[in-house]
Amino acid sequence: MAEDRTALENTRILDVSDDKSIYGVKLLADLGADTVRPEPLGGDPLRKRGPFANGSDESLWYAYFATSRRTFDLDTNSSASADELNALLDRADICFVGKENPLAELLNLEGVHERNPSLVIVQCTPFGSRGPWVNFKAPDLVAGALGGSVGVTGDDYTPPLKLFGDLNFTISGTYAAIAGLAGLRHAKRTGEGQGVEVPVHECIASSLEHVFMWYFYSRFFPHARAQALERRGSVHWTNLYEVMQTQNGRMMVTPTPNLDAQLAWLVEEGAFEDLLDPKYEEPGARREYLERFMQVIRDWVRQQDTETLFYEAQERHVPYGWVQSIEDVAQNPQLESRQWWEESTIHGSKVTAPGLPFRLLGTPGRVADSEWIPAAAEDIVGVLGWEESHETT
Repeated sequence: MAEDRTALENTRILDVSDDKSIYGVKLLADLGADTVRPEPLGGDPLRKRGPFANGSDESLWYAYFATSRRTFDLDTNSSASADELNALLDRADICFVGKENPLAELLNLEGVHERNPSLVIVQCTPFGSRGPWVNFKAPDLVAGALGGSVGVTGDDYTPPLKLFGDLNFTISGTYAAIAGLAGLRHAKRTGEGQGVEVPVHECIASSLEHVFMWYFYSRFFPHARAQALERRGSVHWTNLYEVMQTQNGRMMVTPTPNLDAQLAWLVEEGAFEDLLDPKYEEPGARREYLERFMQVIRDWVRQQDTETLFYEAQERHVPYGWVQSIEDVAQNPQLESRQWWEESTIHGSKVTAPGLPFRLLGTPGRVADSEWIPAAAEDIVGVLGWEESHETT
C-alpha cells in the first residue's frame, strides 16, 4: 500500500460543527478526509477563543481543533451563499452539524436523503432533539455539571472541580467521530445514509465508568457507605489505586493486579511492617488487611525518589504511574521517540502541537495546517473540486 495513502482520502466532510463536535471532525480530517469548513463573514466565532499566539488575535485553540481543513467565507445574508452551502451538502459523505454554528440554519436538511441518499448527518447538541431540556444551553462546565463528570471530582471537603480544558466536549467530539464512521460504514455497505444524534449529556454520562455501577449495585460492596460514591480525589473506588506523595513528587500507586508481588517487594525493602501477621489470614479480615496494606505502601512510598521508584516498579511489572506536569509531558522521551509532536504554522510562526492520538500503519494520517480558500461563494463548489456528486465506495 502506498505510504501517502490515508484512511479517509476518498471521504468528503462538510464541517458545520460547533465546539461540541469540532474535535471529532478534527480526528477524521487528520485521517485524510477532504474536509471543508465554511465560515460566516467576519470569521468563525470559535476563532475568538484563547489562548492566542504571541500576543496576536490568532487563536491557538482554533488552530488545534480546526486542523486539516479547507476554509472559506460564506455570506449568511446571501441566498446564493446558502445555495452553494447546500450544493456542498448534496455532494458530501458526512456532514457534522452543531446548532450553535451560525451557518447551521442555512442547511436545508429537509429531504436531503432524496438528493444525497448516502449522506451521513451527525448532529451534536447539548441534550438531543427531544426531552424537557431540549432547548437548554450547556457550555463545557455546565455540560460537565449536568452530565455528572463534575460531581464526582474533588474531595469531600472541596467544591466539585471542572475537568481540564474542554474535556467534556472532547468526549462528545470523540463519540461524534465514532458515529460518523459507523454511519459511513453503513452507507458504504448499503448505500443508505444515516441521521445520527450525539447528545453531549449522554456522552458524558456514558463515560462515568464505575459511577452508575456503584449506584445500582452498591449493596454488593462491603465498604459502601451510601448508594452514591462520595467524591474522593485521586482515590479509586476500590481503594486500591491512589496518588501518593513521594520524597519529591507524586506517584499513582496500586498493588494490583498482583498483591503477592507487591508484598514480596515490600519484604525485600524491609518495609512490610505487620502485613505478615496471621490475623490478616482470617476470612473476615480482608478489608482491614487491604486498608493496612495501602497505609504501609503509603508510608514506604513517601520515602522514595519519584523517578527511581517509577523505573523500579516498571522493571518489576508493577503499574505505578509517575504523575507529571504539563511541562514534563512536553519533554517526555517516549512521545519524542515516537515523533508524536508535529509542527504547525500559527500567525506566521512554527509552533509545536500534539500529533494524532492513534497510528494507522497502512494508511497513516497527519495533522495538517488549515488552508484558506479566497474564493467568491458562487465559485466554491468548483474551486473545491466538488462539482460532481460523490459516490460512496
